[in-house]
Amino acid sequence: MPDYEAVIGLEVHAQLVTQSKMYCSCSADYQQAEPNTHVCPVCLGLPGTLPVINKEAVRAVIMTGLALNSEIATTTKFDRKNYPYPDLMKGYQISQYDEPICLGGYLEIGKDEELRKIRVHRVHLEEDVAKLHHETGFQSNDTYSLIDVNRAGIPLMEMVSEPDMRTADEAREYLMELHSILQYLGVSTAQMEDGAFRCDANVSIRIRGSEELGPKVEVKNMNSFRAVQRAISFEIKRQSALATEGTRIVQETRGWDESKNITVSQRSKEEANDYRYFPEPDLPLLRIDRKWVSEINEKIPELPRQKILRYGKELGLSGYDASLLASNTKTAAYFEKSLSFFKNQTPQIAKTLANWMNTELAQYLNQGNVDILNQPATPEIMAELVEFIEKKIIGSAQAKQVLAEVYRSGRSVSEIIDEFGLTQVSDTNELQVVVLQAIAENPKAVEDFRAGKDTAQKFLVGQVMRLTQGKANPSIAADLVAKELSRYSSN
Repeated sequence: MPDYEAVIGLEVHAQLVTQSKMYCSCSADYQQAEPNTHVCPVCLGLPGTLPVINKEAVRAVIMTGLALNSEIATTTKFDRKNYPYPDLMKGYQISQYDEPICLGGYLEIGKDEELRKIRVHRVHLEEDVAKLHHETGFQSNDTYSLIDVNRAGIPLMEMVSEPDMRTADEAREYLMELHSILQYLGVSTAQMEDGAFRCDANVSIRIRGSEELGPKVEVKNMNSFRAVQRAISFEIKRQSALATEGTRIVQETRGWDESKNITVSQRSKEEANDYRYFPEPDLPLLRIDRKWVSEINEKIPELPRQKILRYGKELGLSGYDASLLASNTKTAAYFEKSLSFFKNQTPQIAKTLANWMNTELAQYLNQGNVDILNQPATPEIMAELVEFIEKKIIGSAQAKQVLAEVYRSGRSVSEIIDEFGLTQVSDTNELQVVVLQAIAENPKAVEDFRAGKDTAQKFLVGQVMRLTQGKANPSIAADLVAKELSRYSSN
């Protein structure tokens, strides 16, 4: 059987965060609005109306291009993309074709020695379309569609990669990296569930080592990172099976069916000439001032990969921990705010804080699907919890109890520890009594230890923890158990 490899490129659309729409003054805050209330003659596409370019949207695209190492054009223009569809109010979309705002660039994925550059082909600006609502009659099976024009004209940025990805995992990683960058820049909410971040994948296969590309299939309707990964994986397998059978692969657009975990054919794939692009006559050429580009560049914040490297270099965090913390702006802001409460920000403190954020706190956030910056365990409370852990005042078992009570009552860590008597027992004399009790109650464990079974010692430490209701300092308890057992081994 031939050895096939996938060739994958992604086209990502992101709605930009602006107060008004792309070519008119209608409010861009349409998500919770009643249908067809954020509209005007311009975004309705009425005859005689003229578009005006939203400067803030242009700024957002330039900033994104700079973050993606793209070349920013000195002159750019807008074009009419013509295609007939009910959600296109004017019968064409104002987009960009041969002179986009940003050309070239790259985005890095992977880690350390496995770092890979995925080239960016272009980043351009266009307008979003209206939203179709497909309905079925209440007393009949008749179907019909309704149009909500509120979304029409929302600034939309399209980022097109080169076909440099070879696996579904790489495509997912690229998409997640791009998603984080947009959120860090603040140019888009990038919320996939709201349609503010949408991805289409172009997938083809070829015999490994060949330069010739196979027929390209575009996959749509993927509304999560998981869906993108699964849809591309399915499409690679589907095309490979067809090629192995000698069946021709058709260039087409397919949709991802989440319920069946398959892609389904939708229509033949369009080429650029099918859209009959021509320059937008109602908008002039746009000249981009170099000084303005420099000013935008100076305002680019620390991006995810830079933050991950800093967390590793300055705080000694592993790449895994740093990646989780830097995955989005809110988690990173929470971590850094918590860390700011410590005068000495040692690697040990940073590690403990990262562990608790990435495990215990993450569970609460996932269970309640809540915002990390809007929940009971504030950065100050988390810093207080870590401080008590580091000072050996409480152990991990008590810390978990404290966090649970924080979520229940919202009280401070010190108040909870005092009320429930959760202070860790570190007094050796007090613990020695418990160790002797544990050994006396478990003679079989002593015999097992004498027989060379190392698990017996761990068992007895567990019994000490049980007898103290988890309050014993684990390391001190372990030392005392080992010391006491050594007397038995010498007999």
